[in-house]
Amino acid sequence: MRFGGESKRPPALDQIEFPSYARQMATRFPHSARLSNAPAALSAVEYVNGAPIREDAQRLRQVGTGFRETFMTAPSPGIVATTMLNQHYDSHEAYMMALAAALANEYRAIHEAGHVLQIDSPDLAMERHRFFGHLDERAFLKQLELHVAAINTGIAGIPRDRVRLHVCWGNNDGPHIYDIAMTTILPELYRANVGALSIEFANPRHQHEYEALRAHPLPSHMLLVPGVLDTTTNFVEHPQVVARRLREAVAVVGDRERVIAGTDCGFGTFAGREYVAEEVVWLKLAAAAEGARIASDALWGRAA
Repeated sequence: MRFGGESKRPPALDQIEFPSYARQMATRFPHSARLSNAPAALSAVEYVNGAPIREDAQRLRQVGTGFRETFMTAPSPGIVATTMLNQHYDSHEAYMMALAAALANEYRAIHEAGHVLQIDSPDLAMERHRFFGHLDERAFLKQLELHVAAINTGIAGIPRDRVRLHVCWGNNDGPHIYDIAMTTILPELYRANVGALSIEFANPRHQHEYEALRAHPLPSHMLLVPGVLDTTTNFVEHPQVVARRLREAVAVVGDRERVIAGTDCGFGTFAGREYVAEEVVWLKLAAAAEGARIASDALWGRAA
């Protein structure tokens, strides 16, 4: 396959409405990765070299020997399709399914190396106000159905308890006033053939979203990995805040065994655009660990 030229990725709706915010972002991160003008797909998709992913997976095995379990991330077909735009296929659907077939090689490599596979799929929420910003909600949900189907195609053959799905509304500290409500998308997310759902709950725009899980209960085969750390701010969450968030998650899921502390997103999502200083990242992760200990002691009735 060949990627080249430039994609013309549409700006997010809040970037359009608030140009001063867009200018501020450009000033803060003048050397960021090509987020809006990444190379485009100019020919048929083909997975040509699996060596790099196998090397990465093996490297993680070597450094992760002291942990009970490791997970490794890979992009969803949808986030590739909405970032590296289609200039070859007759339709978005055809491009999506070609990407799913190609990425399946990467997904299998991670699984075969013994890691839990995490599909990073911000497209399932974020692209509502970006790539699909011109659509109404019903039309977006049809696209969401396609994007989940592409994920299921890519992970076919991998046991669902070895796959988790990460969904977010965009890892940035923007207004986020156009974020689609969690309650609207949860039924479609539950169609993914995965064993865990990792989703934002820590940032100010989505801290209230646990109520969505009351309206649409988590399927019995799924774990919830709620974000308990905001990955866009240098504020370090207090461990008691983390513990409170985890107890709230357990309350709506109804099972203390099915909640695992997570982060809202990654701390290094884009090259050249790190919101949180490296030293602070480690402090935040330590707070998450301590908060999880506090919550576990309370939930299992252990003495403090």
